[in-house]
Amino acid sequence: MSRRRRTGKRIDRTLQQAEIETLSHDGCGIARIEGKTTFIQGALPGETVMFIPTENKKDYGKGIAQEVLKASDERVTPPCPHYDVCGGCSLQHLEVNKQIDFKQQVLLENLKHIGGVEPESVLPPMRGDQLAYRHKARLSVRYVEKKSSVLVGFRERLSGRYIANIEECAVLHASVGLSIKPLRELIQTLSIFDKVAQIEVAVGDNKTILILRHLEAFIADDLTKLEAFATKHNICWYLQPGGNDTIHPLIEGDDEDLVYTLSEFDLKFKFRPNDFTQVNPSINQKMVPLALDLLAVESTDRVLDLFSGLGNFSLAIAQYALEVVGVEGCDVMTKRALENAHANNINNASFYQADLFAAIDDAPWANNTYDKILLDPPRAGAKELCEQIERFNAQKIVYVSCASATLARDTKILVSKGYTLVNAGVMDMFPHTAHVESIALFVRNKKNG
Repeated sequence: MSRRRRTGKRIDRTLQQAEIETLSHDGCGIARIEGKTTFIQGALPGETVMFIPTENKKDYGKGIAQEVLKASDERVTPPCPHYDVCGGCSLQHLEVNKQIDFKQQVLLENLKHIGGVEPESVLPPMRGDQLAYRHKARLSVRYVEKKSSVLVGFRERLSGRYIANIEECAVLHASVGLSIKPLRELIQTLSIFDKVAQIEVAVGDNKTILILRHLEAFIADDLTKLEAFATKHNICWYLQPGGNDTIHPLIEGDDEDLVYTLSEFDLKFKFRPNDFTQVNPSINQKMVPLALDLLAVESTDRVLDLFSGLGNFSLAIAQYALEVVGVEGCDVMTKRALENAHANNINNASFYQADLFAAIDDAPWANNTYDKILLDPPRAGAKELCEQIERFNAQKIVYVSCASATLARDTKILVSKGYTLVNAGVMDMFPHTAHVESIALFVRNKKNG
């Protein structure tokens, strides 16, 4: 049996020098080296850096800055001591206001080059907590035999495959971010220390829950250690020996829901630790009121909330509208939204489950018209819905996006359907990363309405 010969150019990891010209949309410095575009993590425009190559393709290269020979005035000291090794953040070396400027530029460039349009006005950027903001996260766990140590955290910046060796995290909620080292030490004492795969973090106003994914069963002594850790660090453990349907609290009966509030609307939301919720509560507190302001909800309005989740926007809208209809792809979240509506004594909101990435069926909600629409899709965007948008005859659409490229793609569709992009702007949901969260208002042209 013959062996297949390896193809491709071997990467020379010798330090190289580069002059950085601009930033890419994912926050990497861009340099031209021997005529090839090279993307360098940790480098800023105007800088001269020494970097380690990590990829060498025919048309481009990639690398990671190791030494700054000439620094930009916009460079700052990262707030996290592990920033150089951890890949969880990518922009901590850039001053926070410049980070937002960069994200605004990415949004506008995508709208122009992909969507073929510019907004009539740009909304002021929305700012929130810069550190300890992450209330949801998934941490990898691995026992590294060469180090005889358990690691807990995000992927390494250099390899992208291995887990970074960290002891704290500046962007995670403090109940978890300051407990990385104790978590590592705890897992290392368990009988199945090498069979723990990940920790899912969920933080509410009332408590912190950590879901521990384990590939083998714990022994009684392990459970005792987990309980002691939970008491000392004021967290609750959930265990996950298999799929999502196996998630359960460590202590039987300790299954009180997590809670978050929207203070401006006096709303309280209950959620389970594996439910989708907004990562940054300080932004969510501002984002929902902004969405309502842009929609200009009136007491006679019928509003359609697509990708409604557990009712984050729907229940606030319902306080001002005649009726709200929420549609969500996940049946569990649809039920959760109904429960939250009842718990908040909201009677003019109804919720349905449907596949929003396919042609809309003949469900009653799909054959009604609405005055206004709120769209909050995942990263894949809402292409299929935008292509069918005429059926709803809505005057205004507010689109909340977690991926500016798909927002731009969908903007092009909406414009072709007779809508004008009136406003757009960024919301800094994920500070210190290149993630661009944004919001946009579309108004139907008068000649089409």
